[in-house]
Amino acid sequence: MRKTIFASIAVGTVLAAGLGAPAMAVDEGKAELSVLHGIPDLTVDVYVNGDLTLDDFKPGDMGGPLTLDPGTYSVAITAADAADDSDPVLGPIDLPLEADMSYTAVAHLDADGSPTATLFTNDISETASGEGRLTVRHTAAAPGVDVWADGSVLFENLTNPNEMMGDVPAATYEAAVSLTGETDPVLGPTDVAIESGVNTIVYAWGSAADSNLALAVQTVSTATSDAVPAGVPAGTQGFADAGSDTGLALAVGLLAVLGMAGFGVTAAVARRNR
Repeated sequence: MRKTIFASIAVGTVLAAGLGAPAMAVDEGKAELSVLHGIPDLTVDVYVNGDLTLDDFKPGDMGGPLTLDPGTYSVAITAADAADDSDPVLGPIDLPLEADMSYTAVAHLDADGSPTATLFTNDISETASGEGRLTVRHTAAAPGVDVWADGSVLFENLTNPNEMMGDVPAATYEAAVSLTGETDPVLGPTDVAIESGVNTIVYAWGSAADSNLALAVQTVSTATSDAVPAGVPAGTQGFADAGSDTGLALAVGLLAVLGMAGFGVTAAVARRNR
């Protein structure tokens, strides 16, 4: 069966671990955090609670998942090689992380092209056997888009910084993305594999006006015996190890657009406005 997600000007890579059967998607009593840097043309340093955590973090880099104690972490993003976090480019921003939850922290462009940050909660609730979850997020400097699957519009007018999601049978899906109300794709079409027991999250980040939209993909295990261990998130620049447990790393221009076939959706599609 073929149906999938779109490709972008710069396509991210998905590196998945081997099959497994974890009892829970997140270590009990802990929080899980992944980070993505999606502000184009800006290499940054990331400070967490005043300590330099990520050095020379490049656009498209994604790190994690990190296993953290629940709590609130203060994150500041500075120009690369700044002496300290006293003059941040973005922040400081408080990130509240709860136990038994999965998050992706992003630094990205808003719809008007200004740097901003968003903390997304990744849905790791149970999926049915043989099904995976598809999550679409839009946080790029770009207008609203329609997401197509097999020649039909599945998601209409997805705007920054919203997300849509649904559960689908594990398969490969073909999809494309167009500006809202138009038919010519601006991304794709291309194929993407949805794994059983995995939430596949697609981020398109960057700026439409500057012609540097790019794609990153992340996989997060859901609470099911079918789940694959959390995949290695990858951006257009490859995987970046975030280091210490408090290495939150704020970064990401997210515009996620993803497709799935209408008849394959078994859970209600959710639109989340932030």
